[in-house]
Amino acid sequence: MAAASAGMAVDLGSIVEQVAQEKGIEKKVLIETMEAAILKAAQAVFGPTRELEARFNEDTGNIDLFQYMTVVDDVSLPEREIELDVAKEHGLDAEIGEELGFQVFWHPRDAERARQQDKEFGDVLDMKQARSAFGRIAAQTAKQVLLSRVRDAERDIIFNEYKDRQGQLIRGIVRRFEKGHNLIVDLGKTEGVLPAREQTPRETYRPGDRIVAFVKNIDRESRGPMIILSRQSPTLVDKLFEAEVPEIYEGIVKIVGVAREPGSRSKIAVTTRDSDVDPVGACVGIKGSRVQAVVQELRGEKIDIVPFDPDPARYIINAIQPAEVNKVIVDEADHRMELVVPDEKLSLAIGRKGQNVRLAAQLTGWKLDIISDSKFRQMEDEALVVLKEIDGVDEELAKAIFRLGFRALEEISEAAVEELAQIEGVETEERAAELKRAADGTTERLRRERIQRASSQIEPLTEREKLRFVPGVGLRTLQLLEEAGYRTITDLAREDADRLAIRTGLGIKKARQIQQGAEYFLKSEAREIEEARAQLAAQRAAQAAAPNAASDEA
Repeated sequence: MAAASAGMAVDLGSIVEQVAQEKGIEKKVLIETMEAAILKAAQAVFGPTRELEARFNEDTGNIDLFQYMTVVDDVSLPEREIELDVAKEHGLDAEIGEELGFQVFWHPRDAERARQQDKEFGDVLDMKQARSAFGRIAAQTAKQVLLSRVRDAERDIIFNEYKDRQGQLIRGIVRRFEKGHNLIVDLGKTEGVLPAREQTPRETYRPGDRIVAFVKNIDRESRGPMIILSRQSPTLVDKLFEAEVPEIYEGIVKIVGVAREPGSRSKIAVTTRDSDVDPVGACVGIKGSRVQAVVQELRGEKIDIVPFDPDPARYIINAIQPAEVNKVIVDEADHRMELVVPDEKLSLAIGRKGQNVRLAAQLTGWKLDIISDSKFRQMEDEALVVLKEIDGVDEELAKAIFRLGFRALEEISEAAVEELAQIEGVETEERAAELKRAADGTTERLRRERIQRASSQIEPLTEREKLRFVPGVGLRTLQLLEEAGYRTITDLAREDADRLAIRTGLGIKKARQIQQGAEYFLKSEAREIEEARAQLAAQRAAQAAAPNAASDEA
């Protein structure tokens, strides 16, 4: 430590100069940082109440330390004040209020001057015992601060150099693995980290492998590498195509969206501002050269390139490729579409483990349901039967209602009058309002019929069947309730209406209707059903016992 201290005393100025040149750090910044560190260390050793100053000496190349004391008549702060008489006794020419400065000789080379100072002003300064300890502390502090400032400056330089590369591709070489399967990548002037969560499944790397990644974030406060890389991000696919396809780089072709399941399959939607350019063909390239280059970089990940269309239905038909679509039913209120496909193409449309429809939904932002032609016809037949239950609705009007996307009574009850007026055969808002009232009446009638059937049987009811007893709960609402985790009528009765609306996506009005309907059912109709079922069970028990009693009498 003594050697370090002596080295610091002799070479601090040259060291600062060298570090400033090699690391690109301003000399002034290094000096100010070290002055502050020495001052802090001095206050810790000599006491925080002293008035101290650390100052870099350009001539000696070291940091000098000074203590200042104010001349007063009567001392109240011994470490900051000196009596006028005492100052004169020590040969100091001073006046009241004047501030006297004493250099604190703490460098090893100044040992003789320190002894002389102690001899002359030891009783005034009172720092003889602490001075020797401070020399060692100051040397260590200066070294630590210098190293720390250099590290911070290096990080600042790297940050400033790479901050504009966030969101871009970057190439590097795999160096090593760290705990948690994080991958450290050599980027040239610094290192980046590819966290395990940002690695593509089934991809493996070895030290020395070349890698292309997406700069996801630059974390300036990170203790390790500050450049966070990603191989999972959909933007990686976007940037790889930008690098391979000049038309994308030039802005002629634009990637509208990317949907990705990393390591398995991606879908991208492209469009163009030049009608003479085929956006899909531009991305595919001659004999598939461009798309194959991207596939190779993604280590075999399959890529579907589809044309974007401003019409959502056509866009989704493109996105679901390679499957064919016969019919699209749009539910704008729920932002959902039903795609009707040929029976033999159903599995192709859905994809392996639902991958194709998941990617299409992710790409377009719509909820998608895939149904076969035969299933659609079955649904149509079932819906027509229900719609014809409405008073005044014949088969022709039921088909017209179905063609506009209404499948259930509750959909008609909740629809706007203006929307129903567009149905062929309705056409006026007055008739649309009548249709809504008729649908409400039919819904309640069918609900009461379900309750009567339940009351006339003793077989146990499922929770799903019980939920259909709640006013306002049709098949569509039942599906939303189940998806949100509501399995029983009690769940609904105990739930807050606002929370119910948020979790299910139902409007607040509908949510209140269901919550209040559940409370009413439990208080009234549920008891009626149980009483009727109990009476029925008792009657059947009595009937079963009667033949046995007659046999005993015989």
